Amino acid sequence: MASGLATISSDPIAARFASLREVSRKAFVPYVTAGHPDPNRSVELLQGLEDAGADVIEVGVPFSDPLADGAVIQASSQRALEHGVRLDDVLEIISRAALTVPVVLFSYLNPLLRGGDDVLERAAAAGAHGVLVTDLPLGADPERERWFAESPLAFIRLVAPTTPAERMAQIARTGRGFVYLISRLGVTGEQATLSPELPRTAARLRAATTLPVCVGFGISRPEHARAAAQLADGVVVGSAIVRAADRSVADAIALAKSLRLGIDGS
Repeated sequence: MASGLATISSDPIAARFASLREVSRKAFVPYVTAGHPDPNRSVELLQGLEDAGADVIEVGVPFSDPLADGAVIQASSQRALEHGVRLDDVLEIISRAALTVPVVLFSYLNPLLRGGDDVLERAAAAGAHGVLVTDLPLGADPERERWFAESPLAFIRLVAPTTPAERMAQIARTGRGFVYLISRLGVTGEQATLSPELPRTAARLRAATTLPVCVGFGISRPEHARAAAQLADGVVVGSAIVRAADRSVADAIALAKSLRLGIDGS
């Protein structure tokens, strides 16, 4: 498996974080569900998020049983499925968007397995640079983990707030790009406040890995983003942007701009 020490030249995600580190800036990592609000506006939304200052964009693969997601992302996934969006359509949307910032394919395991043995290579050819699998914990399927780690895509790993420090280090060693720190227990969704345990959890993870750390789950406001950015190398925002996109792409982009300013402390 990968060691987590990928060279910048082979990993656009690592290169992005390195360039941010040089200017003491934190990454803004928005999440959207591919095909939401519809396939054409999904492309427009991705391009708008890049223009709004996204450093990395997570593109979710619609799935019929997204157990780790809250109501907002579940609904966006269902809406995309109703538009007929499946994995190949997700890759087409990424290709059409032609983004210049790194893209992380965010998926449950089942759609990727159904995509075939060459799915990760096809994703890279479409313009993806990383892959995050929500339901593949460390050690659950070593052969499948090796498949992801040895693919052209940076294998982004998840860490929960209850993860012990030793296991945090083990998880991080199997990944590349960055480590996604879940800020709280439960499913995705907007929250009024950040977890009071987040500073301690982030400090434990930082002590366990040299990879960049990005914090997600429950971050929905500029003040949340600013607070999270003080603890990590990047901030992931999903449900709030997806909810805004329910209203309009323009609303989602406006929110993204405010989050970018929050992260930058402006």
